[in-house]
Amino acid sequence: MPMLDSDTAIRETLARARRIAVVGLSSKADRPSHGVAEAMQSEGYQIVPVNPNEDQVLGENAFPDLRHVTGMPDMVDVFRAPEHVPQIVDACIERRVHALWLQEGVIHEAAAQKAADAGIDVIMDRCMLKEYRRLLG
Repeated sequence: MPMLDSDTAIRETLARARRIAVVGLSSKADRPSHGVAEAMQSEGYQIVPVNPNEDQVLGENAFPDLRHVTGMPDMVDVFRAPEHVPQIVDACIERRVHALWLQEGVIHEAAAQKAADAGIDVIMDRCMLKEYRRLLG
């Protein structure tokens, strides 16, 4: 699977996903991760917080990392610095995640290509909420 950048592919990925693991989700309301996850939750997506520094976010129990998430997320949304992406990709491959979304400014070409080569749909350097509102809102 290549990295996705067409509106059709992004729309299909958003429409297919129901459970989104948000890596780096903060309980602080002023953080972009919180605003995006809260808005996606209000649109009917189940949000799974992944952050070792949180116990609960948006009424959902938080997990320290992707390997500890119970059940299978449909998509992993990343709000972490680019240097953390390779280990997140490894966990996505291990968990056989279907889609990986790297938020605006989260760019790691090699890790994204590794995920795509493993069959994971990859969307990079785009805001999930902006794309949702533009394509499905």
